[in-house]
Amino acid sequence: MTDHRSSGGDLHRLLDEAFAGIEVTPEIQDLKEEIRGNLLARMGELEASGLSQADAARKAIAELGDVRELIDVDGPADAASAASTTAARVGAPAPAARAESATAAALRNRVRPKPGFVVRTVVLSIIGAAALVLLVLGLTPLLGLGAGALVGLAVAFGLALGSVTADALSQETTTNHRMPAGRAIGYGAATGLLLAGLAFTPVVIVHLDLPWLVLAGAAVIGAIGALSYLGATQTNRHKPWVVQQHREAANIGTRFEEDPAAGARFGIYTAVIWTIAFVAIPIIGFTAGWIWAPLAFIGGFVAMMLVLARMLFGAKAEKAE
Repeated sequence: MTDHRSSGGDLHRLLDEAFAGIEVTPEIQDLKEEIRGNLLARMGELEASGLSQADAARKAIAELGDVRELIDVDGPADAASAASTTAARVGAPAPAARAESATAAALRNRVRPKPGFVVRTVVLSIIGAAALVLLVLGLTPLLGLGAGALVGLAVAFGLALGSVTADALSQETTTNHRMPAGRAIGYGAATGLLLAGLAFTPVVIVHLDLPWLVLAGAAVIGAIGALSYLGATQTNRHKPWVVQQHREAANIGTRFEEDPAAGARFGIYTAVIWTIAFVAIPIIGFTAGWIWAPLAFIGGFVAMMLVLARMLFGAKAEKAE
């Protein structure tokens, strides 16, 4: 007997993600295996039509829709009926349109935040805020903390908010499925490194030698590069009913959703803007005085916001004309 796991590795991974968070009972496991068999059959048809194995797996899963709907509607004990529904879905060229309204679909797919996630977010946010306040006060004569303590506070600030970012992205939401843990951790690590590098910069200016500024700049630029890569390679996590809404109302999507290449360009522009800003810091400091150095941060932020506004809304204005 051939093991069906020997082929379609992408499909098995996607199916496991679709069932993430669902309590596995014997009935649910039977349903999952029935769905797996139907999806493998559909994959074979899609590959025969010319799609690659990875594309065929993604299309088959997209045609399946939300497995929670199968469980809620058919009941976990009625695996045969649910499997028939699955076969009908994946056998069609596209998922059938739902008769319910967008509001009803949103309410039916609403996901409540988990209590543990809320507690973690609040606690880590308080830690991050406290670290930032102590860092700012430590740079003044009011506390007068040493360089080591200030560096530790900068790291604590980055770790706290980076953890909040990773934790938030790994949660299932009303509109999105869970993000893979590795990618969520990547976003969190890059965000934490970016914030820690920014917080470390004034410590360098006040307490350390200026060559340390190169380390802070490298951390910030590296973090921006990582965020740009993650953003440019991000795949769609929208639930099927949200994707259907976007198809029915094409103008709802953002520029980056409609044109992933624009998201990659924005990442490149952002990296260039912040690189210039960090190069400008020592130039301004040595020429006009270090009190004016923060203007480079402000200028970089303003430039990034202008580029973002232009890329998100400029294209739509051109289309309207």
